[in-house]
Amino acid sequence: MSRREAADVIRIEKLWTQFGDHVVHQDLDLTIKQGDIVSLVGGSGSGKTTLLREMLGLLKPSQGAVSVLGMDIARAKDAEKKRLYNRCGVLFQQGALFSALSVLENVALPMRELRALPDKLIVESVLLKLQMVGLQPDDALKMPSDLSGGMIKRVALARALSLEPELLFLDEPTAGLDPLLSDSFVELIRSLHEELNLTVVMVSHDLDSILQLSSHIAVLADKHVVVNGAPQEVIEVDHPFIHEFFLGDRGKRALTGVPNLVIPREQEEK
Repeated sequence: MSRREAADVIRIEKLWTQFGDHVVHQDLDLTIKQGDIVSLVGGSGSGKTTLLREMLGLLKPSQGAVSVLGMDIARAKDAEKKRLYNRCGVLFQQGALFSALSVLENVALPMRELRALPDKLIVESVLLKLQMVGLQPDDALKMPSDLSGGMIKRVALARALSLEPELLFLDEPTAGLDPLLSDSFVELIRSLHEELNLTVVMVSHDLDSILQLSSHIAVLADKHVVVNGAPQEVIEVDHPFIHEFFLGDRGKRALTGVPNLVIPREQEEK
């Protein structure tokens, strides 16, 4: 199935986000297709995390429509939202593990909240999810205080996958990781995306991770999405933020490591 034929997993139309007199988003449109890995990028104050919260139904936009997995978030009843959330997984920036719960209980929490699964099945499922993210059965009994930063990310990812979601949200997934751990985590997300047929929406400032993972990049600037396309399409757009973020010295170094990505000639010569 081509991308054009793929279903719309997220559709945002004419969205406005306003806090008092401050307008964050104005007439913002964005469509995310099934199977995409989309990175939301933009400068400080462009509303990346705000937009993510609106996709999750944690924040209601001032105007416009946000549809996730075919459901209009603003019009959904609580029971409908709960069913929707069971089809989504979220990895928060700092992991957001419960410090008083073991690794096993942290990952098991979404399954226990269903009140529909026997304990033995929950434990077996937790061990499987830990294996999927590269952790060992012995890690299940550890407490969050015993974990390294990389392990915390993996446990949080296992919890995000606990209900076998169709849609995965990642908020700064590689923040705080050293380059080797970051590369390893990116490879893990890529393999899980392929294995589980996930659609992934990611907020990130990590240019290397963005370029390694993204099938599409949605650039937020001037209160809307100025481009949502493949990395090559994005870097060819003439916009000040894109020049600064992708085509500065650091950006060019990251771009040279991406196979088949061509830096626009007028930028390469600068």
